[in-house]
Amino acid sequence: MSALELPPTQTCLDHRQIEEIFHRTFADSYRTRLQGGASEPLYRPATTPEDWHCVYYTRDYAASALHEIAHWCVAGAHRRQQEDYGYWYAPDGRSAEQQALFEQVEVKPQAYEWIFSIAAGRGFRVSADNLEAGLGASDIFKWAIHQQVLHYCQHGLPQRPRLFAEALAAVTGLCDPFKPDYYLLETL
Repeated sequence: MSALELPPTQTCLDHRQIEEIFHRTFADSYRTRLQGGASEPLYRPATTPEDWHCVYYTRDYAASALHEIAHWCVAGAHRRQQEDYGYWYAPDGRSAEQQALFEQVEVKPQAYEWIFSIAAGRGFRVSADNLEAGLGASDIFKWAIHQQVLHYCQHGLPQRPRLFAEALAAVTGLCDPFKPDYYLLETL
């Protein structure tokens, strides 16, 4: 079974449904909202104890929502107090060296995103995020993402990504989003 051949009873979630599931899963415990419609993705921490943290994703793209949730899941408590988690980011047009660094830090978020995508009944595409330079995702990057996903399937995920994947799967009807058969390297 390939990653695209999911059970026929599984539904495909849109961005609004993903937002709703995120809010139901994390709004109370983390005071964090997921918000579409942004021209660029951004994480903005709350500025007062009464405020909410906000994960902004691009326009109404479900894939962007899942990717930004994956970054939120990777970020620890300290990072979640900083705008965009305090991460380094070089825009499109990165050099080969900058692209290699980008790929190193994107393995875990993209592994989470792949699991979330399967749980949400959606396809997954590795993002090299460097169209101007003409550098697509390297085979090493794809292999590293695949290995990370298989590790999570075998050993489990940390609490936040596990809860979110399970919440997505509960809505779509996927019994086990951590089944290694859903994650084949050749589909990347």
